[in-house]
Amino acid sequence: MLVKTFGGTVFGVNALTITIEVSIGAGNKYHIVGLPDNAIKESLRRIESALQSSGLRMPRQKIVINMAPADIRKEGSAYDLPIAIAILAASSQIESADIGEFFIMGELSLDGGLQPVKGALPISIQARAAGFKGFILPRDNSREAAIVSDIQVYGMQNLTEVVAFFNGAKKPEPVIVNTRDEFLNKVNSYEQDFSDVKGQQNIKRALEIAAAGGHNLILIGPPGAGKTMLAKRLPTILPPLSLQEALETTKIHSVAGKLSAADSLMTERPYRSPHHTISDMALVGGGINPQPGEISLAHNGVLFLDELPEFKRSVLEVMRQPLEDRQVIISRSKLSVEYPASFMLIASMNPCPCGFYNHPEKDCICAPGMVQKYLSKISGPLLDRIDLHVEVTPVQFNELTSCVEEEKSASIRQRVIQARAVQSERFKQNNSLHYNAQMSPNMVRTICQVNDRGQALIKTAMEKLGLSARAYDRILKVSRTIADLAQAEAIELEHLAEAIHYRSLDRDSWAG
Repeated sequence: MLVKTFGGTVFGVNALTITIEVSIGAGNKYHIVGLPDNAIKESLRRIESALQSSGLRMPRQKIVINMAPADIRKEGSAYDLPIAIAILAASSQIESADIGEFFIMGELSLDGGLQPVKGALPISIQARAAGFKGFILPRDNSREAAIVSDIQVYGMQNLTEVVAFFNGAKKPEPVIVNTRDEFLNKVNSYEQDFSDVKGQQNIKRALEIAAAGGHNLILIGPPGAGKTMLAKRLPTILPPLSLQEALETTKIHSVAGKLSAADSLMTERPYRSPHHTISDMALVGGGINPQPGEISLAHNGVLFLDELPEFKRSVLEVMRQPLEDRQVIISRSKLSVEYPASFMLIASMNPCPCGFYNHPEKDCICAPGMVQKYLSKISGPLLDRIDLHVEVTPVQFNELTSCVEEEKSASIRQRVIQARAVQSERFKQNNSLHYNAQMSPNMVRTICQVNDRGQALIKTAMEKLGLSARAYDRILKVSRTIADLAQAEAIELEHLAEAIHYRSLDRDSWAG
């Protein structure tokens, strides 16, 4: 008897329908075809034990399992459940009338329990798009899959429940998640706040500008100056995720298996802070079985690289293309997958190996030339993609012990939202453009026009401070964001002057 069940496989952040065909006939061997990996080949051992533990039997006949399309490699243990259900239906142990109306996914334990799988959200989206009635999967993934409307999602705890479902003995209620309510209830649930940070008003101002224009930023300062503390609070002043952004972000984390059973929708902007020993593949994604990397997990959020010069040069260099294109394309001989990577890069570093170059109170003990050598670990092309260079100085004791209440993140965020609204109106004709940092050089010339006095100021800055030519576009973009924060129509001299101030590492004199 031939029976078909249906599941899905994930490519990039999207899914594809997989048909599992099971035929039982005369003989005594098991065969799985259709480019399965080792995890799928081993599934029959898990399935046999799960069936026995659930009071069912494994047919002692020839079983041929085909996974179509046969030219696409299938990976992972999530096909255990659809294969088991197809075997049971083909051996007439369960009713098979409406099996073809459901997507079925899940990994089986030896005792018949269902283990969570990766990519439940994109697979649920594919099930709806393909016109299936429902989606049966492990209970731990049910809230994640139930974000998708117009499809019935059933979270099951073990194989026995799935069998009872198809036999009509027990019909549980589908899992329902009100996506909009879920989103609105948790959209502003941050633990940190900018009011926790004493002093550092100039750094807070730089982070506000970075948030308002989506600019990349690097913080340079001695140990203990508050660089990490400030960076951790940047997501609290970014505009709230839109519902579309939340779904995009949740999909990526679903594919990577980063969502817990309690999660249904990500409502906070992601904040990723990988250790400096990370490999280039772990950062940008890839591997034998391609998975999203840290820059994709930071999509619509913040990627914080602490102690930037300590990262391997090759790791930093692979970020150059994603920073420009805001996506990662992983190409292999037989497939190519694309992951979104629109993130804000926030980096921090000490000014020298000892950490006290330019310190107001402590002396630097580094040998001559060490500061420049330390800085040269970061390539010019990478620095070219970082809009704001900010020097962080230690907080004075009187500021640290002050009882003056600092400005809360909510107030700063409101100004950022207003500035982003101006940019949204400016770029409303271009669906791929949302904030100033995304402007192309041609758009910079059109949108960031300055008067003769402004041009004279930039020219003087480039000559007197030794600014590089690559800083020109960055200065104009940042000055446009500063003008947006001030709700100004045109870029004024004070906006340009502040933007020029944020190009510390471009100065020839900075490292001595």
